[in-house]
Amino acid sequence: MNKTKILWLLGIMIIISCNSIKEKNSKFSGAKGEVSLMTLDPGHFHAALVQKETYEQVNPIAHVFAPQGPDVTDYLNRIENFNTREINPTHWDSQVYIGSDFLEKMITERPGNVMVTAGNNRKKTEYIKAAVDAGINVLADKPMAINKEDFALLIQAFESAEKNDVLLYDIMTERYEITSILQKELSQIPEVFGQLLKGSPEEPAISKESIHHFFKYVSGRRLQRPAWFFDVLQEGEGIVDVTTHLVDLIQWECFPEQIIDYKNDIEMISAKRWPTDLRPSQFYAVTGLIDYPGYLHKDIINDSILQVFSNGEIIYRINGVCAKVSVSWNFQAPEGAGDTHYSIMRGSTADLIIKQGAEQNYKPALYIEPVVAENLENFETLLVKQFQKLANIYPGIALKRNGNSWEVLIPDEYRTGHESHFAEVTEKYLSFLLDGKLPEWEVPNMIAKYYITTKALELARGNK
Repeated sequence: MNKTKILWLLGIMIIISCNSIKEKNSKFSGAKGEVSLMTLDPGHFHAALVQKETYEQVNPIAHVFAPQGPDVTDYLNRIENFNTREINPTHWDSQVYIGSDFLEKMITERPGNVMVTAGNNRKKTEYIKAAVDAGINVLADKPMAINKEDFALLIQAFESAEKNDVLLYDIMTERYEITSILQKELSQIPEVFGQLLKGSPEEPAISKESIHHFFKYVSGRRLQRPAWFFDVLQEGEGIVDVTTHLVDLIQWECFPEQIIDYKNDIEMISAKRWPTDLRPSQFYAVTGLIDYPGYLHKDIINDSILQVFSNGEIIYRINGVCAKVSVSWNFQAPEGAGDTHYSIMRGSTADLIIKQGAEQNYKPALYIEPVVAENLENFETLLVKQFQKLANIYPGIALKRNGNSWEVLIPDEYRTGHESHFAEVTEKYLSFLLDGKLPEWEVPNMIAKYYITTKALELARGNK
């Protein structure tokens, strides 16, 4: 090989190497403790759940910036409980700043490189925008926007994050629930599912329904919610809160790793909202407060009943597929129950259904139901063959026939639970930091998600 050709090849290799370095463009190497958390105004228990486990890449010295009040006290108590538990204790060293200028203090001092925010949603979008403007990565609890003004600001925040080379990401825990994972996987097997139907508003191709409860236990402790949680101007209405998970799952399952353009791929059809009524005794049970704060007086009817618009339903089309999400909040779950999830994906060959009722002992279960109750033996032969491929990926899962349907049996080891999903999301985010970028579909799909929820709120309020 002559000298000229060797030099030419070396030049090509240098260009490729430089492009690879530029493409990664990561500020993180995966070194121990290089990620340092700054938790801002932790008013929701989700902020603590991010720290329920420890991570090799995250510094155990965690900084907290918050106003004085019970919210930060409750957060710090949870962290202390994680540190002192008998099994697998954490070792967080909380460095706390308390003051009304907590946001300015965090941005000025910047002792960390990742802001975690989970709390009062009234100013959350502003906090996010301020952080990314300052070149700080953000891991945010949902929702990141609760009205159309927030949505417009959120778009600006994503633009700023790209400009400043930082990652803005929301915590979508439901992607790590095993029945949702398997529902997605099965929907990608044409021999089993066929093709996703287009559906109609009367019978959507995919529906997701979620039931939540104000009174509940978290990490073995009765959850005490802040009073502002019941003010829709601070928490957001139900139609823009929990629905973010459901809308996200629809995009993630039906159109995996595909970019959703909210301006062209979404068609809003209808939306509605309705309240949950709470008695003073129920309000006391979940907040510890005898009297309603002044900001809740606007929502009181019949002298003492607090109306919380925590329920909502959205029907829309995404890439021509009709979808429905709905969320409702009750005061307390039945004995032995908890928050529940129902979902159906309608295929041309079979429906994939998640149920979580009394029959399932309030644990989510996944069912495969053929559309036509004929030639079931042929269907079963195809199902068993294709399912084995899935079982190779998730060892231990199995099929159980029950008449004209099949239940997917799932070992308990895959049922890690809602609280554990926060660590899984955090691990995923850490991998993105290491890569120096999010997958190309994540940002446009987050924007599409919050367009759907905030636009639905507009529609629902217009329908009142």
